[in-house]
Amino acid sequence: MNRNIRTFDGITPRVAASCFIDDTALVIGDCELGEDCSVWPMAVIRADVNWVKIGARTNIQDFAMLHQSHRRPPQDPEGAPLTIGDDVTIGHHVTLHGCTIGNQVLVGIGSIVLDRAIIEDQVMVGANSLVPPGKRLESGWLYMGSPVKQVRRLTEQELAFFSYSAAHYVRLAAKHRAAGE
Repeated sequence: MNRNIRTFDGITPRVAASCFIDDTALVIGDCELGEDCSVWPMAVIRADVNWVKIGARTNIQDFAMLHQSHRRPPQDPEGAPLTIGDDVTIGHHVTLHGCTIGNQVLVGIGSIVLDRAIIEDQVMVGANSLVPPGKRLESGWLYMGSPVKQVRRLTEQELAFFSYSAAHYVRLAAKHRAAGE
């Protein structure tokens, strides 16, 4: 029995066979991880009060905490689930709570993204930033601060980094998987 992938309330996480989940990471409940995702040491994805969906080639780095807000009928029947797109890098010690993150996004080390915030495709969030509830971050920009502010347009080099980072973590996860066999 794999104790770091746990059924909760009768729902078992759906994890693509190509994913790497470190032995010290924890994935609980109504969670779906797409192809080639990686979840690194001490990261927690706790989908016990709503659902979490994570796209392909997304990496959830060490000590990240992913959760969502529960459904409260009739005033909030959907709550705030957590959705993360493809080719996303979630940095070390990041907290994501009930938000939506598009494709090709980097959320920098120590950042916090709160309920119903929306990060569009191709956005960089600088380290130690706070994305307040309901805030929308526009595609193609760097955001920094607490609370975040739009800083500048991303460069071509930064835009290319999204694919590089995703591919790097797919390769790194394969090496870790091979080392553990």
